Amino acid sequence: MSEHAVDDFLSYLAIERGASGHTIGAYRGDLRAYTAHLRGRSAGPLTATRDDVSSFMAALQANGMAPSTVERKIAAVKSFHSFLVREGLTTNHPTVDLTLPKVPARLPDVISIEDAEKLLSQPFPTGPVGYRDLAVLEVLYGCGLRVSELTGLDLLDLDLEGGFLRVLGKGCRERMVPIAGAAQRAVTAYLQHGRAYLRAKKSSARQDPSAVFVNVRGGRLTRQAVFGLVRTYGGRVGLQLHPHTLRHSFATHMLQGGAELRALQEMLGHADISTTQVYTHVDRAHVREEYLTTHPRARLR
Repeated sequence: MSEHAVDDFLSYLAIERGASGHTIGAYRGDLRAYTAHLRGRSAGPLTATRDDVSSFMAALQANGMAPSTVERKIAAVKSFHSFLVREGLTTNHPTVDLTLPKVPARLPDVISIEDAEKLLSQPFPTGPVGYRDLAVLEVLYGCGLRVSELTGLDLLDLDLEGGFLRVLGKGCRERMVPIAGAAQRAVTAYLQHGRAYLRAKKSSARQDPSAVFVNVRGGRLTRQAVFGLVRTYGGRVGLQLHPHTLRHSFATHMLQGGAELRALQEMLGHADISTTQVYTHVDRAHVREEYLTTHPRARLR
C-alpha cells in the first residue's frame, strides 16, 4: 500500500504541480526512507502517528544530517500526509503542527565583482569548447539562470537581437530574462564558432538539434557537465565555485548596482518575493563592509 501511495503522490507532483524530475527524485528518496522507517515500527502511511514521524526525524538527526536537510525531508513527509488526507485515503494527519528543527539563517555564497571579472577574463581554450564554456559561464553569471534552466534552453528560446531568453523555470513557469553585453556577445560567438562544430564533430543518435548548449557529441549538455565546468574554471583562478554561486552573485551584484527587488524577483523566477529578499541581507552586509572600510571614524574604539 505504501509504495502505491508514494507513486500516486509523485504522479500528483509531476502532473498537477509541474514538479521537476530533480524534485520528484528527491521526494522519492525521502519517502522511501520514511516508509521503510514506518515498516520497522510496524506502521504505515495511513496509520502513522506523531511519534512515528518524530522518531524518523530523530533518526535523521542521529545520522548527523544538517538541520536544513532534515527540514527538507520532513517537508516531503508533511506534503505526503497532506496529499493522503486530501485524497480521502485517511483522516489521520500526524504532521499537523509538527515543529521542525530550527535552521540557522544562512546567507547565499557569493563572489565579488572583482572575482567574477577574474573568472570570466581568464584564457579559455581555443576552439568550439572554449566558446561554449565561456558562453555557459557568462549566461550563469550574466542572466542568473539555474543550471537546469541553462541546460534546458532551446534555440527557439533565444532572442539575441531583442536581448531576451525565454526560460522555463520551477513549476514549468515561463519567464523572459534579459541578456546583454558580455553574455550576449559570448552566446553569439558560441553559436557562430562553437555549436555547429561540436554538432558536426561526430554523428550520433544522441545529438539534440534543438539544444543551445551541447557536448562534444552534439547531445544536450548535462547538469553534471556544467557543475564540472564551473568547478574547473573556478579552480584555475583560485575560486571554489558552484553554479548556484554565480546565480547568487548575479542577484547580489544587481542589488548593489541599484536594481529593484521586484524586477530581480522576476528575473530570478521566484514565485514569492520573500525568497528574493535574502539578497537584501547580503547587500546590507556589503554596505556595512563599505562603511567600516571607508568611514574615518567607523573603527574608532
